Amino acid sequence: MKTTVATFLKMKQENQKISMLTCYDYTTAKIIDSSNVDAVLVGDSLGNVVLGYEDTLSVTMNDMITFSAAVARGCKQKLVVVDMPFMSYQVSVEKALENAGRLMKEGRANAVKLEGGRSVLAQVKAIVDAGIPVMGHLGMTPQSVNAFGGHKVQGKTLEAAQKLIDDALSLQEAGVFSIVLECVPAKLAAVISQKLSVPTIGIGAGAQCDGQVLVYKDMLGMYQDFSPKFVKHYANFATEMTDAFNQYDAEVKQGIFPALEHTFKIDEEVIEKLY
Repeated sequence: MKTTVATFLKMKQENQKISMLTCYDYTTAKIIDSSNVDAVLVGDSLGNVVLGYEDTLSVTMNDMITFSAAVARGCKQKLVVVDMPFMSYQVSVEKALENAGRLMKEGRANAVKLEGGRSVLAQVKAIVDAGIPVMGHLGMTPQSVNAFGGHKVQGKTLEAAQKLIDDALSLQEAGVFSIVLECVPAKLAAVISQKLSVPTIGIGAGAQCDGQVLVYKDMLGMYQDFSPKFVKHYANFATEMTDAFNQYDAEVKQGIFPALEHTFKIDEEVIEKLY
């Protein structure tokens, strides 16, 4: 059965941990869809790990729609959540609603995710009222990297911690079905998770969150530019891929590839008539 937003709530109520991975393409989507992972996030992190930007700010709505649609074609069993990119929802409630609708209609998303707390409550309420599930995102919100002065842990002071709690409760009241907590001290994330009836999804926020999400290119050791402290490498695909590429190169140059089994036959009489 397909994972839905109702599945998320049920898993929280039954104390079952939720697993999510980012995904950006059809081929990887099909592989994740056949795994035990519960849900997929088409993150605007694609700006970094796919498009090579230094941050997520340059990612456009058209980018998100293109990659979301590709993932949706490969994911038939997993909930597909799609990031709303920078300035696609901050301008106005009307613009936020329009763009959320585009991600659902054109990007074939099952839900959308946007960053921020009480500052985006009007947008969240409007999108939810339109029948579009919304995932919140608090803590280190990458679209605000310039305001934060870099990628920094959030909520470390009493005032900042209380603000995160208040923002989380406000988002829940506005109707989000879950909230991502990024780069939040583990004990604070635990407090927030206990106070909420909707599940929290942690990334750099400790094991007491109701679930976890990682960028798949990070956890597979593929993305080489930067490795956050919270990432665990479950494989080193960069090394394996480099080895495979070098073996291919060597076999081509030595005339080993393609071998006979990789070629197609033709009747010898045809060849003889060519001379």
